[in-house]
Amino acid sequence: MYAIIETGGKQLRVEPGRFYDVERLAVDEAGKVSIDQVLFIQNDDGVHIGQPLVAGATVEGTVMRHLRGRKIIVYKMRPKKKTRKKQGHRQELTRLMIDSITLGGTTLASSEAVTAPAEAPTTVAAAAVADEATAAAAE
Repeated sequence: MYAIIETGGKQLRVEPGRFYDVERLAVDEAGKVSIDQVLFIQNDDGVHIGQPLVAGATVEGTVMRHLRGRKIIVYKMRPKKKTRKKQGHRQELTRLMIDSITLGGTTLASSEAVTAPAEAPTTVAAAAVADEATAAAAE
């Protein structure tokens, strides 16, 4: 289950239970955000395509923290003119945890529904080591 949203002039494919770095939002840390610029939703029932937006669709999220992106160096040079200009830039970002995707008042997916498997699958190598250990203990 995923949705494609628009925030900060960019389109992102988001899933519940994951975090994304988006353009700085004017919300405090640990604050809730509701994004209604939903362009597309894909779930078990099928797909919902907006023209341009899906009617009644929202994506709920929680602001984890505000941060700054990696430094980008902008270097401009005009050859044979002895003109050089070097400038740095760091983008202001917000780390956003996606909580749920809602369509028409019903929650299609939430981060509580996304769970880890109860036990780790056993591999052939782990089973072989366990067999050797029990054989050594029997001797």
